[in-house]
Amino acid sequence: MITSLHIHHLALIEDLQLEFHEGMHTLTGETGAGKSIVVDAVNLGLGGRADRELIRTGTDKAWVELVFDAPGQEEVHALLRDNGIEYDGRTVTLYREITRSGRNLCRLCGTVQPLSALKQAAELLMDVHGQHEHQFLMDPQRHMQFLDASGDDAFQALLRKTAASCEAFLVNHRAYARLVRENEQKGLRMSYLENALEELRKADLRPGEEEELEQLRDRCRHTAQIADALGTAQEALSPEGEESLASRLRGARDALNSLAPLGAAYAELAKRCANACIEVQELAYDLSGQLLDGEAWDGARLEQVESRLDLIRRLERKYGPTLGDVLAEQEKMQMELERFTSMDQEVAAMGKEHRRLLGIYRGDARALTAARRALAEAFEARLTAQLADLGMEKLAFRVQFHEPEPGEKPRMPRPVGDDRLEFMISPNPGEPLKPLSRIASGGELSRIMLAIKTLEAEYSGVGTMVFDEIDTGISGRMAQAVAEKMALISRRRQVISVTHLPQLAAMADHQYLVEKREAEGRTNTLVRELTPMERTDEVARMISGAQGVEPQSQAFAMELLRQAGEKKRRMSEQLEGRQHGAGGA
Repeated sequence: MITSLHIHHLALIEDLQLEFHEGMHTLTGETGAGKSIVVDAVNLGLGGRADRELIRTGTDKAWVELVFDAPGQEEVHALLRDNGIEYDGRTVTLYREITRSGRNLCRLCGTVQPLSALKQAAELLMDVHGQHEHQFLMDPQRHMQFLDASGDDAFQALLRKTAASCEAFLVNHRAYARLVRENEQKGLRMSYLENALEELRKADLRPGEEEELEQLRDRCRHTAQIADALGTAQEALSPEGEESLASRLRGARDALNSLAPLGAAYAELAKRCANACIEVQELAYDLSGQLLDGEAWDGARLEQVESRLDLIRRLERKYGPTLGDVLAEQEKMQMELERFTSMDQEVAAMGKEHRRLLGIYRGDARALTAARRALAEAFEARLTAQLADLGMEKLAFRVQFHEPEPGEKPRMPRPVGDDRLEFMISPNPGEPLKPLSRIASGGELSRIMLAIKTLEAEYSGVGTMVFDEIDTGISGRMAQAVAEKMALISRRRQVISVTHLPQLAAMADHQYLVEKREAEGRTNTLVRELTPMERTDEVARMISGAQGVEPQSQAFAMELLRQAGEKKRRMSEQLEGRQHGAGGA
């Protein structure tokens, strides 16, 4: 349950801290006093929409802090543990800060967390029923959510199983549909690939070929220059007769060898001359070889080289931009063509998997339908009993499942299964059942939603339920029935209700007054818990309305509070009796 709420610089609230208790709480006050601001603050702290317009004029930021006492709530403990948050086993704090710059800060038990983590924790701790939430009953597509929420753990597990098998099928279905389309359109692509690969195979390209050809082309273009230079070099190294460079080096070697007995330095010089002679001879031989090769560098050879380079560059423009890219593209196209060749088998294999996953989903969906129909019967009986307590004992309520039309195509798998359903009512005996969304009045919608919330209180693990004017469209005797029903909910869950009904205010265990005060030219919304005497005055004001508190209203308020106390005492005794009976059994 929530133990405290701290609001700072939000709308008309400068700084407000409220303490809460077990049981039922009501917030009352004049219209426009700011009761909705308190609910807006709670929604903000729970991760709701952050509207910068809520920040108090003249300030840069607003924040809300909610403190809960949540001992033994394993889901909360698991969530905190998964997010690496230290937890004392009881106290959970939710903090939300918004700024005019758009910065949004969330803390969970003092640790900065993403908004999603704050919302997850909030869903486990508090359920807020807004002023217009009963309008959700006007949307038939939401009816299944209300029904499914009343299912036990086994039903929720089946829901999750169906959602998982649906997701597995849909992932396969999307991939299978793409593959089928690709297979149907592969003919044109295969023709292109075959022609392209044939062209590249005929070209017989190899890595580094372009650089080699460019070098060869340059040599072919300068054949005469190369031949002249090589000839001159060869002639300089090996002229005819005894005056060749090699002969002179041999003479120098022999002369130095004759001095070898006179010192090692002369022997070393002779050795160097011998080595130089060998190098000159080898160089002359290589130049001779180059001259012989150069004889084949004619115009025909150059034309062949240029033609090959033209082919390579054309293929680079088509598949490139470089020769390496062309070769890589060739390999890629070859792999794609091979895949197309075996695609029929791939389609067949994926189609088999597609049918298998669809079969698993259909089986889960059938099991869910059977469980949902059984749940609907129990839901109808339980909701009808709750509505009888709210003065709607003559209303007939049914969950109608919409069967597929004859010849209708099988429905596309959905995470919630194949069912389509809608809530049907007949407010008066003898009248046919009609869609709730078309014939229910505002007061009926409010009471039906309260009945649903009463059932939620029985199976939900959420410790606190907030009702923002759920009594819309209700007055008189029905107001008393609603008040007693909410008091009954508060015996199981902490309840906080914003109300304009004196019957509901009187039934509360704790009542808070919301009022506006003006000081130093600023309006401020204040909230305070009322004493028993103050409660009598406030209930009397609610009874009298705009006419002012009359003596008879004061007396009626006192009696209303006394009767409410007596009814709550009997409720507690009955619940204790049931618990003792269950324990004895």
